Amino acid sequence: QVQLVESGGGLVQPGGSLRLSCAASGFNLDYYSVGWFRQAPGQEREFVASMRWSNGDTYYSDSVKGRFTISRELRKNTVYLQMNSLEFEDTAVYYCAAQRVGATQYDVWGEGTQVTVSS
Repeated sequence: QVQLVESGGGLVQPGGSLRLSCAASGFNLDYYSVGWFRQAPGQEREFVASMRWSNGDTYYSDSVKGRFTISRELRKNTVYLQMNSLEFEDTAVYYCAAQRVGATQYDVWGEGTQVTVSS
């Protein structure tokens, strides 16, 4: 069964850190990019970061560049999102997704994990 499962969300104070995990199963990530997206209440889903699994190339949105880091653990088929210096505006449901290389859309999605930044 093809699936992505996120974990690691929670409640954190401004300036704090969280690490999200995205575990993939049922498909070979060698042919995919894995991305993180987020959706805040009343807003559209937005791109956060992505990594091409085969070569480790990374991409970030301007809003998180310098604060968030995407990484992978090959033997665990897992992608991480290390989030530092969290801000109120980072509050959202975070989703990971996989896009086959050459495709125009992400076609495998996790169910999401809530991140709340609050004092």
